[in-house]
Amino acid sequence: MARPRIKDVARHAGVSEKTVSNVLNDYVHVSERTRRVVQEAIDHLGYRVNLAGRHLRSGRTGVIALVVPELDVPYFAELARHVVREAERRSLTVLIHQSGGDRERERAALAGFGSDFVDGVILSPLALAPDDLRAHTGVPPTVLLGELLTDGADHVAIDNERAAREATEHLIALGRRRVLTVGGRDDPGVGTAQARTRGYRAALAAAGIALDPASLLPVEAFHMADGAAAVRRVLAEGVRPDALLCLNDQLALGALRALHEYGARVPQDVAVIGFDDVEGGRFSVPALSTVSPDKEAVARVAVALLLRRVEEATRPEARPDGADGGDGADGGAVGSANPQDRVVAHRLVLRESTEGAVARDGTW
Repeated sequence: MARPRIKDVARHAGVSEKTVSNVLNDYVHVSERTRRVVQEAIDHLGYRVNLAGRHLRSGRTGVIALVVPELDVPYFAELARHVVREAERRSLTVLIHQSGGDRERERAALAGFGSDFVDGVILSPLALAPDDLRAHTGVPPTVLLGELLTDGADHVAIDNERAAREATEHLIALGRRRVLTVGGRDDPGVGTAQARTRGYRAALAAAGIALDPASLLPVEAFHMADGAAAVRRVLAEGVRPDALLCLNDQLALGALRALHEYGARVPQDVAVIGFDDVEGGRFSVPALSTVSPDKEAVARVAVALLLRRVEEATRPEARPDGADGGDGADGGAVGSANPQDRVVAHRLVLRESTEGAVARDGTW
């Protein structure tokens, strides 16, 4: 049996082929009744979009890349799931690449891995330098996530400084005064950890609490083992905090383990709050309070920004020679005109690790 075509769907639904195309491309100015009739015809006939033909006509492959530092970090795994879902909704395939936070791998991703296989890249960098970004020609179009590099690039993130300030203010409002930051940084960099540390410092200053440099607990990486090691180290030195702001949930989960080993009750003795709202924190004992970024919105906005740049890059008028493929001189998110800096929502999710307890006298 021949594969059904758009004209077959149009005939079955009693509409024009253009109307079917508008429904397939999620055109907004289509009535719900027409959309329903066309969808019923699509389902009845078993019509499937000819992606190969669509991509051939458009000069695109229909593949985008998502590049993250570590796939076994729950935040990035959950983010990847949302990116894949959003891409599938737009008939795209996602190539997921793990950079390990290595600069050369991130530069390779910025260059499209040296091939024309991907239409664009969503990249969460850890090691890229500003010079790497300035050297990028915009091919393939790229959207950046996180805080490391923002100037001249389409960029999606939450307001990390504000979020950390809100989390710290909540701890202070509980009566906690000895608030340590696991993963805190005292350097003036532009990364996520630095932004969150600035928010922490701002909350302390607003509450009239002097910053003790020893309250910033550096870590080698943002894993559970690193959080546990940092808290064990400070407790072994005799420091007795009454609250911990952990700069991601993995550090917070490790901190919970270390506090348990030292006989500290959470939250009665030490209130603990993390970042990212990963699944493991919802099932820890006690359940973890956390800053919850809207990961679904991060994915949705990043994919939308990237597709806009891809469309710009593949328009014939955007290419000097008018040929399919072109050089994307105007199309890349990096180095393109009017780069977009999108801030998505976050919220403070309060669970057992901070709630319902009164700070004690610090004698635990």
